[in-house]
Amino acid sequence: MLKFLYSLPGLLAEALPEILADAARMLPFLFVACLVVEYAEHRKGDKLAKLLSAQSRFGFLLGAGLGIVPQCGFSAMAADLYAGRVITLGTLLSVFIATSDEAFFVLLASPDGLGPLLGLLAVKLVLAAAAGFAVDFLFRRRLVRAGLVAEKEEIHCPCHEGEGERSVLLAAVRHTMEVLCYIVLFSALIHLAMALVGETALTAALSSAKLLQPVVAAAIGLIPNCAASVLLAQLYLSGTITFASLAAGLSSAAGIGLVVLFRTGRSLRENLAITGLLFAISAAAGIALSFFF
Repeated sequence: MLKFLYSLPGLLAEALPEILADAARMLPFLFVACLVVEYAEHRKGDKLAKLLSAQSRFGFLLGAGLGIVPQCGFSAMAADLYAGRVITLGTLLSVFIATSDEAFFVLLASPDGLGPLLGLLAVKLVLAAAAGFAVDFLFRRRLVRAGLVAEKEEIHCPCHEGEGERSVLLAAVRHTMEVLCYIVLFSALIHLAMALVGETALTAALSSAKLLQPVVAAAIGLIPNCAASVLLAQLYLSGTITFASLAAGLSSAAGIGLVVLFRTGRSLRENLAITGLLFAISAAAGIALSFFF
């Protein structure tokens, strides 16, 4: 442990350029998200707010389609929009499940990775749309009774409280920079935790999990950092984990979206429930796929 503490400055210096580069790539998505929420807050009757809000019956399909684009900015954007109740819980989960980040490029760069990549994207897209539909329509009443979903929610942006009549643009910029600071902080902490645990320990845990391998992979996917999904892709290419485990891990890998959710969400209980739901859906899908792959 002392050796690790002595190496902290060097680890941070090594990781900081990559962390800042990742944060810079997310910046446009975060800004657009808060700008949309602020605009919806000021213009509740506007068509844009109606299109993006719970009044749109097909938001979960749009969420699945946007999430499948290979980057993790949309998950952060979706978390911010959900905090403002512009999108539904089903749409949020569809984005989280569909989210594709650096693992996409790891598989694409491999000579044998194109087939698994196409299969993975298909699985994630179908699972994301199905989960979003189920949450928004099939199980909505149960979620309302559990207190996780309100019967009818007003659009409310957490970055707008106390702002008075300040401009939409200034409020959006302020909230964007605030969230970005948390992203950099949490990314640094996660990088240090990964360095402390080590990839060898994670590989050993997955190799010994056997039938529960998709469950362990889904748990690793919850680590809010692109490094986790890259690791899962590498483990699959090396033959350490199965395709079913890869799908489970990358379905729960919402990237930095979980950090933004816990930063901007209204309730810790609700955020934990959403994370648990994401994990359960991903793990269950992985277990089901393990009977075929």
